[in-house]
Amino acid sequence: MMHSIRKSGGTALVLIGLMLLWQSMHMMVGAGALTSPWVTVVKLAGMLASGELNAHMLETGKALLYALVLALAGGIVLGVALGMHRLSGNVAEPILLNLYSIPKVALYPLILLVFGLGLSAKVAFGVMHGLIPILVFTMNGIRQMRPVYLRTARTMRMPLHRTVLHVLLPAVLPEVISGLRLGFSLTLLGVLIGEMFASQSGLGYLITNAMGLGDIASIMAVALLLTVFAVVCNGLFMLFDRRVHHK
Repeated sequence: MMHSIRKSGGTALVLIGLMLLWQSMHMMVGAGALTSPWVTVVKLAGMLASGELNAHMLETGKALLYALVLALAGGIVLGVALGMHRLSGNVAEPILLNLYSIPKVALYPLILLVFGLGLSAKVAFGVMHGLIPILVFTMNGIRQMRPVYLRTARTMRMPLHRTVLHVLLPAVLPEVISGLRLGFSLTLLGVLIGEMFASQSGLGYLITNAMGLGDIASIMAVALLLTVFAVVCNGLFMLFDRRVHHK
């Protein structure tokens, strides 16, 4: 109980510190470059109340959901395959990490050429950001797994699909969740960048449009909305991760 109170108090102090820092920066640079916390909250509340954000939130949420499902499924499948075959994993890991270090924006013309404008391009850009972290975490989780698990499955003559579902995935679930936490944030970033470049809707497009109009209040309001959403989702992932680790 005392630990929870201390943790909540620490979180509250961090939030207060961030608000004070935000207010101080606003006072230093002025409203023309950074709106105050209060003005930003009021602007966001007004945008939510008017329904101005509804269609854009739905569009971003849909693209994020599709991209996250594809990144998670692809990351787990490829991570399991490379993790079970150690030589392939050793060869693939440095290649994947080097590929991931390439600035994704440089590949955007190719994405537009292949997928065109719209939802598919945003989903593809999100998957590009989120898949490799999930893959690497899953692969390393299987490579660090106790060999006795696979030996037991072979002794029981379990088929491959049952070995994966009932042995491998439960054993590496904490690593998959850790990869998902990182992959979620990066997938969201990829979707937003995709909306900035090739979309007429979504929160990323809304930020780009507000930048063109010099509407600092709208930029800060949407940024605050995205920050709260990301922090809440990350908190839920952390809670789930903690429960899995304590089982």
